[in-house]
Amino acid sequence: MEYNTARTNLIIPEYGRHIQKMVDHCMSIEDEKERNEFAQIIIEVMGELNPHLRDIPDFQHKLWDQLFIMSKFKLDVKSPYPIPTQEEVYSKPNKVAYPKDEYKYKYYGKNIRRMIKVALEWEGDKQEGLVMVIANHMKKCYLIWNKDTVDDKTIFNHLYELSDSKIDLRNTEETLLSPDRLQVNTVNTSRKNTNNKQKNQNNRNNNFKQKK
Repeated sequence: MEYNTARTNLIIPEYGRHIQKMVDHCMSIEDEKERNEFAQIIIEVMGELNPHLRDIPDFQHKLWDQLFIMSKFKLDVKSPYPIPTQEEVYSKPNKVAYPKDEYKYKYYGKNIRRMIKVALEWEGDKQEGLVMVIANHMKKCYLIWNKDTVDDKTIFNHLYELSDSKIDLRNTEETLLSPDRLQVNTVNTSRKNTNNKQKNQNNRNNNFKQKK
């Protein structure tokens, strides 16, 4: 009995050993016409093994690419698509730069940055009101992350930095909401969401009973 551990490794195991043997046999065919015809037969068999992928765009293109991969790019046949190279298939993706500055204060979330951009576009009392809303929300986010107390000056320093020095409350006499009030607002919001979910569930149950 021949064990799989004694056999050569399959390049694409999903197609099984029989398809791999067909590819190996195709490479051994010397006649060019016969070799191309046999390659077309392999493509048809591979397509039959994956009927759920027929609606995917470029399905045939993918099959031909896999055929050349299983031949280790040595199969000499005509393809209706550009023949892939080993460098293209196995090349490593380019390294993506990690935006460190953007996530310096990630516990504030991206919405805070969007709100700051909006505040910078406003003027007068409208801008001042939004800035205080932003600062209080930052304080609430900080308390959720830190589970402790925080000085208003810390929030003002972070706001100054996140706004690229354009919003400066560091030397003002403005004060933010106390931690107790911020936590009460958070609890009330949570309770409201829970009550709404329970109300929706009850409505669904009542509708189901009426249908029955």
